[in-house]
Amino acid sequence: MDTEIKFPMSQAVRNAYAEGQEDETLLPLVLANHQNEPLGRIHPGDSVIFYNIRGEREIELTRSFTEKTFREFPVHQTLNVNFATMIEYQKGLNVEVAFPPRGVLWDTLGDIIAAHGLVQAKITEAEKAVHVSFFFNGRKSDLLPNEERIVIPTRKDVRLFDEAPEMSIEEITRATLAKIKDPSCNFTVVNFPNVDVVGHVENEPAVIRAIQAVDQHAGILIDAALKEKLTVIVTADHGTVEKWLYPDGGVDTGHTDSPVPFILLHPNATLTLKPKGELTDIAPTILDIIGLPIPTSMTGASLIEQNKNSFAPVQRLLLMILDGWGLCESTKGNLIACAETPVMDRLMKNYPSSRLDASGVAVGLPPQTVGNSEAGHLHIGAGRRIYSDRLNIDQSIANRDFYRNQVFTDIMSLTKQNGSALHMMGIVSFFSSHGSIDHLFALMHMAKQQGIPRLFIHGMLGRRGEQAESGARYIQQVERKCLSLQLGQVVSVIGRYWSMDREDNWDRIEKTYRMLVYGEGNTISAE
Repeated sequence: MDTEIKFPMSQAVRNAYAEGQEDETLLPLVLANHQNEPLGRIHPGDSVIFYNIRGEREIELTRSFTEKTFREFPVHQTLNVNFATMIEYQKGLNVEVAFPPRGVLWDTLGDIIAAHGLVQAKITEAEKAVHVSFFFNGRKSDLLPNEERIVIPTRKDVRLFDEAPEMSIEEITRATLAKIKDPSCNFTVVNFPNVDVVGHVENEPAVIRAIQAVDQHAGILIDAALKEKLTVIVTADHGTVEKWLYPDGGVDTGHTDSPVPFILLHPNATLTLKPKGELTDIAPTILDIIGLPIPTSMTGASLIEQNKNSFAPVQRLLLMILDGWGLCESTKGNLIACAETPVMDRLMKNYPSSRLDASGVAVGLPPQTVGNSEAGHLHIGAGRRIYSDRLNIDQSIANRDFYRNQVFTDIMSLTKQNGSALHMMGIVSFFSSHGSIDHLFALMHMAKQQGIPRLFIHGMLGRRGEQAESGARYIQQVERKCLSLQLGQVVSVIGRYWSMDREDNWDRIEKTYRMLVYGEGNTISAE
């Protein structure tokens, strides 16, 4: 078939599906010539653009190419590539950043609490550590005064989290109970990651177990908090498994556009809440409850309907974030509705609650797009809307500023000057929060305009937010774009499980590195 001739990599992905592989954990595929020699490897002096736009899962691979003293696994000692990233993944990386951060946020919830001398603690496991610290605090990494961060290690004895849906929830609960019983701790944030993390794996029984574990442990913490006279707020950053099915019946393992709950357990039982709001309203509500001033920079508003003078400020508060717990009226494909959740059922029935928008423009994303943990935690802590990097880049492409970006023009000029190759690598998806195929296409068009002679594309695939086996369709779109531009080749494809780690699983990153540099993987004929 001509599709097999013109589009070898997408056909190779389809062949991998037939062998039982899937996008998320796809083993490396490498394009090779008729002598089985890998094509498009990253050579000394080449240029690389990593076009992903989240950051936390991109750091490890970036470090392996750019860190002079990198020691996590053996790397090519004289590679010396010119490396650019779409956004800043981490301060201090030896890269050029095309869209630098627009600055940290001040007067966040954590800032205000710290400024008034109160003690705060943030608790989760490593899988979500960056979200309840860096993003929650307005993109600031350093500890605030009187702030403690307790990060429970993520289990290393499982390959995918559906093998242990409870994850490290026991340890998170124990750490939170200690803070609940500590009278000096005024504000405790605890994040249960299970529903979101396990929800990205197509395993319904495992997701049900994750939901029920979160419900059970939420109940344990609430009982303890009420006994210690804490006020409790239960909420979420976005939805995940309450819309488990696509309209055609296929499983959707991505995030959703659903609202999330906001439940208030306050000593004043007469308090009422506005029926609707958005994540930006959480920070002003908490400041209202503990009697601290709401800064003018917060555009959100307190969800409490009564006059703030009608209740006394509380001294201690527990904010519980059930990561990925969305609300959906329909029971079809709603795994939260399918699970036994006596604690959340009781809370929703007996305590004041609101439904908060956690997707699209409410969290600084393009309209009708799903929420994510980064945007969710950022907006919970900031109390104001913040335009996302994706929206900023989309607008830059639309107004053509993208094609004049100095970082991109410089790296392409250097590529031509050196007579080297340009490599573009990143997630190949439209719905992923880590990157957009449209951004890749814009870069490819720019490379054509700039007269780049050799362009190689290294795709990363993932199921999150995408239908099953969508990776092959995306790769074929890229191959078609190469054909239409008469520029570029898709020379490698790998699952994001191997290429986008954030838990120091260096064996996974090494597999990706060796694919990119040495061409190790299942070779696919370019003929």
